[in-house]
Amino acid sequence: MTSVIFLGTPEFSATVLKGLLKTDYEIKAIVTQPDKPVGRKQKLQKSPVKLIAEEENIHLYQPAKLSGSPEVEELKSLNADLIITAAFGQFLPTSFLNSAKVAAINVHGSLLPKYRGGAPIQWSIMNGDKETGITIMYMVKAMDAGDIISQAKVAITPEDDNGSIFDKMAIVGRDLLIETIPHILDNTIKPIKQDEDKVVFSPNISKEQEKLDFTQSAEQIFNHIRALSPEPGAWEMFNGQRTKFYKSEVVSIETDQAAGTVFETGKKKLVVVAGDKQGLSIKKIQPAGKKVMDIANYMNGLGSNLEKGQVVVNTNEK
Repeated sequence: MTSVIFLGTPEFSATVLKGLLKTDYEIKAIVTQPDKPVGRKQKLQKSPVKLIAEEENIHLYQPAKLSGSPEVEELKSLNADLIITAAFGQFLPTSFLNSAKVAAINVHGSLLPKYRGGAPIQWSIMNGDKETGITIMYMVKAMDAGDIISQAKVAITPEDDNGSIFDKMAIVGRDLLIETIPHILDNTIKPIKQDEDKVVFSPNISKEQEKLDFTQSAEQIFNHIRALSPEPGAWEMFNGQRTKFYKSEVVSIETDQAAGTVFETGKKKLVVVAGDKQGLSIKKIQPAGKKVMDIANYMNGLGSNLEKGQVVVNTNEK
């Protein structure tokens, strides 16, 4: 029986792991990130992968740093046929990768060599791409630089956000991995080297990059919002409050008003001028200290005094 060590952390990884558990492969061990403190009370939260490991009673490792840890030595001693990672969140030591008897492979959320790094899905949406995809690749010491084994494309529609693309990609990644493994095992793969001239990096989104810029075009702001929805949420100082934005729509308008100015209001409507003089219709919003609400609830409460021509974002502070 082919043995596997699986490494992953978020829901994306959990979906891939569930697919593996339905095969005949033996999952010898699971590795995930340490429990993470969340919320105001900083309560420790188990990763989706950890929950599966506990439910399936599979040996679990949670090193803060795998490299140089006692855990990595134990994992190497398992002599697994395959090491499979999917959004694990740590670099893996070369000695560990080399311990796989057949291969160490990664399920990566982009069409490599485009978007190497920790936030490929977010950057593909933020950049307005019309498609993304999954790459199964051999793992090497350099970040996401291994030879490509297989790929599958995923369309990005205007209705998609980070959450919906993650869900789509997880299913595609699960299916592509299960389709690809037999070809790795029988050595019928013809790997493709990545073209270094076409490499694009996608580092993790920083706190500063979560902030919106209303001097940008409406399309750019729209993409920024959906790239960070539902988590962590793009934000801006809006109507005097630190406000997160979760859903919007680009609307065609004619105006000479400055970016950050209210163009139109209504009981269920709030349109703000963007840097290209087009409109951004706000659909879902979260003022500081409040729950996420649709724009009708916002306009019925905190936004009830907003008027056309009012500046709600001070773009002079950029």
